[in-house]
Amino acid sequence: MKTAEVEIAQKLAAGIRKKAVHPVNLMEFCGGHTVAILKQGLKQLLPPSVHLLSGPGCPVCVTATRDIDKIISLSKQPGVIIATFGDLIRVPGSRSSLQQSRADGNDVRIVYSALEALDIARQNPSRSVVMVGIGFETTAPTIAVSILQAKRENIRNYLVLSLHKTTSSVIKALLDSGETEINGIICPGHVSAIIGSEPYSFIPRDYHIGCAVTGFEPVDILSGIYMLVKQFEENQPRVEITYRRAVRPEGNLQALDIMQQVFEPSTAWWRGIGEIPASGLVLKTEYQDFDAEKRLNPEVIDSREPPGCICGDILRAVKTPADCALFEAVCTPEHPVGPCMVSAEGACSAYHLYGEKIG
Repeated sequence: MKTAEVEIAQKLAAGIRKKAVHPVNLMEFCGGHTVAILKQGLKQLLPPSVHLLSGPGCPVCVTATRDIDKIISLSKQPGVIIATFGDLIRVPGSRSSLQQSRADGNDVRIVYSALEALDIARQNPSRSVVMVGIGFETTAPTIAVSILQAKRENIRNYLVLSLHKTTSSVIKALLDSGETEINGIICPGHVSAIIGSEPYSFIPRDYHIGCAVTGFEPVDILSGIYMLVKQFEENQPRVEITYRRAVRPEGNLQALDIMQQVFEPSTAWWRGIGEIPASGLVLKTEYQDFDAEKRLNPEVIDSREPPGCICGDILRAVKTPADCALFEAVCTPEHPVGPCMVSAEGACSAYHLYGEKIG
């Protein structure tokens, strides 16, 4: 950080220490925030009364094993090319992974955008190219754009397996479960740049819990923590934004419109949580010609979780990586047992990289 930023961060940390009279549990929803907090050593600036909890905001991590198995099944079909973002390729399924499927001779390719996958479909007109659509509302508009473009060009061999998830639905499910006491939520910056802050308004209204939408710089995060501690101590929960350079209350209306053109809400499976109604996004009827599941009918197997892996508990903020007997003993970045160690935004990966061994 620059000198001025260091001074601001120190003042914010001092303000938090002064304000945090009572114990408070704050959940950072986004895996990107978990990484930033650990990498920048922000926990060390906070008083013991402020406890940070890692949430379910890692899209690779929350993708259920049954869905990983479905992707692997598609990769084995003749004439299919799987296009996926990088982290997903190493996530273990019940019996294999996309990495192993590729090693077995199947065509699995890492792409950096859905438009790159669409270009692969143009170049391979005799084959079905399946773009694996994972992520929250941040990536859904980009997948929607690729489908709209494929329809305009009549590229019929471009397909999408939509495993997208929505943020507010899982937050509601976690709060309804009551498994973990949460007194404030650090809301995701990139997602909120798309959806805005309005979708979080039900949290203070219905659950009396405060929200702060923050960016990923230390000053952003500390500002959000200060806001949440202040809300908690003053018993005035509300939704606040510290990331105003990227987030507006109404969100990105153009991106939302594109997303809503193509997708509609559906029930989705979440790792460690199970089914959550209206928490996924599937293609609307007029775009179902691009639906990989409907067109290719992947085999459904009896999926199972990796023995001993507590990634699901970590995603629900019930446990931390330090509670896992496999963490760094058996489960490492080189040989991950579960997705929380695979993904760059996974809590286990962040704890391993930045030396956080205890919760």
